[in-house]
Amino acid sequence: MAKKKHSVEWMLERVNEYLNGEGSYDSIAKANGIGYATLVRWVAAYRFRGIEAFSESGGNNSYSSTFKVSCVEAVLSGILSVEECTAKYGISNDSVLRRWISEYNANRELKDYDPKREVYMAEARRKTTIEERKEIVKYCIDHGRDYKGTAATYDVSYTQVYSWVRKFDANGEDGLIDKRGHHKTDDEVDELERLRRENLRLKRQLQERDMTVELLKKVRELEGM
Repeated sequence: MAKKKHSVEWMLERVNEYLNGEGSYDSIAKANGIGYATLVRWVAAYRFRGIEAFSESGGNNSYSSTFKVSCVEAVLSGILSVEECTAKYGISNDSVLRRWISEYNANRELKDYDPKREVYMAEARRKTTIEERKEIVKYCIDHGRDYKGTAATYDVSYTQVYSWVRKFDANGEDGLIDKRGHHKTDDEVDELERLRRENLRLKRQLQERDMTVELLKKVRELEGM
């Protein structure tokens, strides 16, 4: 499904509703079926760059390492807030800038980013938290299930986004929990698996008993010498 597009005129109407005091971010966003954060971003972008902010394509921006560092330093030095920097320089999402800041503070290199080259690459995958996955899925659904644009916005792979949305559709937020390495308890498995586990436990107990008997024999032999 293609990414839902709003006309420049329609976006400006929503921004002007807020700027003219006709409603709050929350009320305007709900009345028009858009995200609260989306409207906040539109207003901030308009304040910094005027109508040009709505003429630019979003979600597939390329960012040089120099650009990333300059934005991070502007925030860390207090010159701009995260929201102001995102709006002023047309960064696709606040969370993108926050991730650059985290990487910068962890002394990790901020590399050039070209979504046209990286968005489909398996090696471009990165680890994510459950909260990030929730945010990414919500963003993707709110933007017409634009998997590629979402992947570029959050610097994850296309297949990750597609998989998370499918899991969310099937199981809600529980489907986004990474269960790799999670060992289910006996109460979480079916009867066949419980029997298999019980059988293994009995085998271990028999082995331990046989080892104990053999050890006692050895001890008696030594004592009788």
